[in-house]
Amino acid sequence: MKTIVNISLGNSADDYDFTCRFMGRTFRVMRVATDGDAEKAADLFQQWDTRADAIGLGYIKFPYSIGPHQLLKKHAKTLYQLGEQLRTPFTTGDALRTVCHEWTIRHIQYKFGNNYFNNSRVFFFSGMVNSIIAKALSEYTANLTFADPVLEDGIPRFLNSMDDLERYARGLHGLLQWVPTRRFSNFAMPLKAYNDYIVRRAVQQSHFVVIPFHEFYKYVENCGVRELGGKTVITAIAYEDRVKFLRERGVDAIIDATPKILERVVSFSVLEAMIMTALGKTPATLTSDDLLEVIAGLRMDPRVIFPSGKEKRVNRFAFVVYPLSRDDLKKLKPVRMLSRLGREPAMDAIERVGAYAPPFVYSKVTGIKSPTGIEAEGWLIAIGATPKQMLAHSPDFINARILKAAEIARRLGAQILGLGALTRAMGDAGLTIAKQADIPVTTGNSYSASATLWATADAVRRMGLIEVAKGKKLKGKTMVIGATGAVGSVCSKLLALAFEEVYMVDIHDAKLLALRESMNSEIKNVNVTITTRADKYLPDMDVIVTATALPPDKMLDITSVKPGCVITDVNRPLNFTLKQAKKRPDVLIIASGEITLPGEPEMRDIGLPHGVTYASMAEAIVLALEGRFENYSVGREIQWEKVSEIYKLGLKHGMRLAAITGIEGVLTQKDFKRVRDLALKARKRSD
Repeated sequence: MKTIVNISLGNSADDYDFTCRFMGRTFRVMRVATDGDAEKAADLFQQWDTRADAIGLGYIKFPYSIGPHQLLKKHAKTLYQLGEQLRTPFTTGDALRTVCHEWTIRHIQYKFGNNYFNNSRVFFFSGMVNSIIAKALSEYTANLTFADPVLEDGIPRFLNSMDDLERYARGLHGLLQWVPTRRFSNFAMPLKAYNDYIVRRAVQQSHFVVIPFHEFYKYVENCGVRELGGKTVITAIAYEDRVKFLRERGVDAIIDATPKILERVVSFSVLEAMIMTALGKTPATLTSDDLLEVIAGLRMDPRVIFPSGKEKRVNRFAFVVYPLSRDDLKKLKPVRMLSRLGREPAMDAIERVGAYAPPFVYSKVTGIKSPTGIEAEGWLIAIGATPKQMLAHSPDFINARILKAAEIARRLGAQILGLGALTRAMGDAGLTIAKQADIPVTTGNSYSASATLWATADAVRRMGLIEVAKGKKLKGKTMVIGATGAVGSVCSKLLALAFEEVYMVDIHDAKLLALRESMNSEIKNVNVTITTRADKYLPDMDVIVTATALPPDKMLDITSVKPGCVITDVNRPLNFTLKQAKKRPDVLIIASGEITLPGEPEMRDIGLPHGVTYASMAEAIVLALEGRFENYSVGREIQWEKVSEIYKLGLKHGMRLAAITGIEGVLTQKDFKRVRDLALKARKRSD
């Protein structure tokens, strides 16, 4: 039997003594702690020298792996002096620790979809101590915050990049030249209290918190549920008392860089001592290849602990919102106050000025939970331009503001940004934004097309004017105006799945022929008719979808439309106005289908019922829940496959059609009945 002794400067209450099998050998593993007494530790070294097969030193502040050689040497001299005279192999576990810290980040990133840390806000109590973890995380996110100047020097300023941390490690950080030192701040209680406050606030605003093993409780003594609740903590050697501490403070998950391959958690120094003994190596002869072979062979993976007992993951999104009208501008208190003082000219000026306003966070979104267990949170980032102002400015003007919104989203930690119904205003439907933004984007057009047609089919059923047979297509005639466009072609295919007859209208004859050919090969039991003239078949249509930016009077003559016809306007801004809709009260005009979000969502008013959102925003949320952090619906060519895919993903994550919106807002059952009654009367008169 081989004996491994861990001499620790930590708490003796955590001591242990057990036997186990490891790498084909039997080991006795002991921990003897001195409660911080270095002289007692020195005595223990002497007692166990030659009696143990290997000795590990624990609960010490290990050498920094960042900074100049002189700094490392200064710390290492104190660190190793207790073991310099030993004849028994002695280790601090530093070699294994270095590998495992980086391996932890890379393994977890891959294990949870290869996107787990993407653009996350990560707070380090000590970047100097955890620089290996910081370097690995910097490959996945730029949102790093290091509290070293605050906690080590009393400087009320964080470091926000690896470059800052490296300069700080070299003693060259500019802050050190003009701010008070730790010694000063210890006497200046207001400054100390302020430092405590900004640390707690930074922890609260983070998604991941990296806590060093050494002096763990000292770092988090002022952190409660408000600071740590809902966070993921990255640490090492997570003893049960620490797991309990974090559980009581509402931590969602704990990532322990120390693999638990024995019956209990032991330190890196113990594991490295066991590996050396099993291989017959010394610290001088133990190589990186030796460690890699053991780590891979024994699957020495980091632990992921869910204190609540249930796996929890929260992904993050952001969505660009804008005022649909002047009334939406008045939801902002300053605008509301100004509007009361002036008349229409004042609102004209406010609307023009609003287009130049910088983007800002309008609302936090919480409480979204998929049936799969994955959760999503996000932010609504507002730009001030109304649709009227968007069309009055160039795409470059709007894109510049959206890119600023994208930068806000990145800093907040969003992993994907929804651009909303801004396709026309952006000029190239988000391609420029996708190329220049630092996070993935989606316009939401795929889900918007799907949801709008979803709403159309539901409206037709609720109107009850078309024969509906269970399991069969609707016996109605449908028309898509602008059929060969990106949205129009998708709408045509979606309608072909639900209706027996589809009429496609466009000025591009060859494209119509190509679209008809592809539909006939892909979709069964549908009669497809193509034409360049909408008026030719207009009076016979039960459903009409307008997917072109032409004004209504150039698209169709609404007075010629069949009573009870359902017209769906998929354009943003809408082509139809209230004035035009009132010409035919016996016709139902649909603006969009809205989506009910899963869970118990909370956010500020966006003009929809509680828990309901726009399909374009729902697309960003679906992609966040699915962990698909990629440019999705971008450009004018909407892909049929993505429309189908996002619809299925929406169902998977609990999205449901919530409401059908008309020109004047959400349509109620009374609205459907009113239009139906008027349509039946009109049809009766014409008979």
